[in-house]
Amino acid sequence: MKELLGTGVALVTPFNEDKSVDFEGLARLVNYQIDNGVNYLVVLGTTGEPATLSAEEKEQVKATIIKENNGRLPLVLGIGGNNTMAVAAEIKTTDLTAFSAILSVSPYYNKPTQEGIYLHFKAISEASSKPIIVYNVPGRTGKNMDASTILRLANDFKNIVAVKEAAGDIVQAMRIIKHKPAGFMVISGDDMIALPMVLAGGAGVISVIGQGLPKDFSQMIQFGLQKNVIEANKLQYKIMDSIDYIFEECNPSGIKALLQKKAICSSNVRLPLVKATEKLEQKLTNFIDNY
Repeated sequence: MKELLGTGVALVTPFNEDKSVDFEGLARLVNYQIDNGVNYLVVLGTTGEPATLSAEEKEQVKATIIKENNGRLPLVLGIGGNNTMAVAAEIKTTDLTAFSAILSVSPYYNKPTQEGIYLHFKAISEASSKPIIVYNVPGRTGKNMDASTILRLANDFKNIVAVKEAAGDIVQAMRIIKHKPAGFMVISGDDMIALPMVLAGGAGVISVIGQGLPKDFSQMIQFGLQKNVIEANKLQYKIMDSIDYIFEECNPSGIKALLQKKAICSSNVRLPLVKATEKLEQKLTNFIDNY
């Protein structure tokens, strides 16, 4: 799965003032990534607000990205949830032709045991014709996937090829990297520690800030993969304040405010999310103006 090496970005879904999907903004966003060195695109990840999109809108978002990308970068599709049978059924009935892999989040709200998480992904593995990236983000799901559970999945199912590790725990990431089977990829899901994870042996990142600062962020990850620590650190410290800012209120409100500053799309989000405050917008404006 060399397609997943480097920087992937979890694309936002731009909205117009009336909160309809802004397909022109989405097309600009896709081209902005491609033109600035990103390695692959993640479609309808949680940053894309799929929880507030209708089934028809999701299909339109996918079609727009597929058309605009035109085969230039690998695509990963987010399909996840806390109803195992429904997720498996969606995977089976979705046309996955255009996608290299599926990104599937660990079940949220239910707070299953580690055995429940394992059996959830076992069912998804059996349902999928495509490689799977399991997504561990306990800050959103309420339950950490232990390193032992991730490693068990990696060893037991050939089509579970990677983990997007977003526990914010570099030690847990290192334990997975140390014991993982050959070929299994540990991908950072946390922008702030993406570089340390890469330097520890990780495969890259699925990023939020990467779509706002794609050129420098993806270059930082490439430097990390090349073990060019000095140049990588220069970019890390240049970028890092913006990472704090975009997650200060909620995601994707922060990154959308930054993208609005760069004239790519508006900062509109759908309830229950709200737009970034004026205070945060000013921080992001100051950051970009001095970047």
